[in-house]
Amino acid sequence: IPEETETELFSPKLAVVQFWLFFVAAGLTVVGYMFRIHEGREFLEQTFAAKIGIVVVVLMFLFNITMTALKGRKTTVINILLFGLWGLALFFLFAFYNPANLALDKMYWWYVIHLWVEGVWELIMASVLAFLMIKINGIDREVVEKWLYVIVGLALFSGILGTGHHYYWIGAPGYWQWIGSLFSTLEVAPFFTMVIFTFVMTWKAGRNHPNKAALLWSIGCSVMAFFGAGVWGFLHTLSSVNYYSHGTQVTAAHGHLAFFGAYVMLNLAMMAYAIPDIRGRQPYNQWLSIASFWIMCTAMSVMTFALTFAGVVQIHLQRVLGESFMDVQDQLSLFYWVRLGSGAVVLVSALMFIWAVLVPGRERADSLTRMVQPAE
Repeated sequence: IPEETETELFSPKLAVVQFWLFFVAAGLTVVGYMFRIHEGREFLEQTFAAKIGIVVVVLMFLFNITMTALKGRKTTVINILLFGLWGLALFFLFAFYNPANLALDKMYWWYVIHLWVEGVWELIMASVLAFLMIKINGIDREVVEKWLYVIVGLALFSGILGTGHHYYWIGAPGYWQWIGSLFSTLEVAPFFTMVIFTFVMTWKAGRNHPNKAALLWSIGCSVMAFFGAGVWGFLHTLSSVNYYSHGTQVTAAHGHLAFFGAYVMLNLAMMAYAIPDIRGRQPYNQWLSIASFWIMCTAMSVMTFALTFAGVVQIHLQRVLGESFMDVQDQLSLFYWVRLGSGAVVLVSALMFIWAVLVPGRERADSLTRMVQPAE
């Protein structure tokens, strides 16, 4: 935010307070889960008090960065980022609504879960990738902003009514089956556009930026998000297919890869770009960061395929042949062991990445060498 707005953070002290409040509250919430202190709603298990704490912390965060944006340079990247972050906060408010009717509960539940992932988060993801493309590749800002408008338009057009693919089997009216099938099919478009965006920006730049690792994580983010959220999402989004696949390991495969691509890799890309500069040294360990990238992506791909194959077997045995859930689970143990092994490899690669960005190299420098951006 300070780098894009070209001004200091409105209140660094508020940011520190907000961080520790969130850290402590999140820790206490997780401990509460261990002692079964929760509301029992998947992903929205937090108690009412914890939800209030989340809202307070988020409002502190939004106030700080919004005030920073207002006093600094106004750019399309910042505007879209703020729009996404405020949307993220707004849709979380539906987490407080917990009706007794399960069908009604699920309709509003997806307002949080779906419209975060395939709605406002795509705006955040697009704006962060745009920032990285400008800083790493030195692409003209006007070119990047045109791509941003296209991505945001596609994300909102497909994502809002695309929520309908979650309404197939929860007791909602039947028209959601064709609405959900149509618009959720289009949800592939913004993710594919982000892949084209990152590759075209890198190809046109022809620039030898010293931080190769950050560029690799940025491009990888768009690619893995496309396959996880786009391709694997499309595999079971049509109502005629979802009738058999919903609630199976096919859904888990989609969720794992989509979360990794759209959330995890975006954060790792920003860390690979920012931390070497913040710590005042050149990224001499970026070969380790690049190695962790390939190991992590390979392990996540293996995990995704293992869960996909498990889901296909589960569909045949459970949904077609009619075997019981637990009997089928016993026959999927091989796939679960593969998932466990690939998860362990992901952990190792994550430790490699942490070492690469946090542990000093052989030499230190005052700051990461920056090139003048033509759009700045």
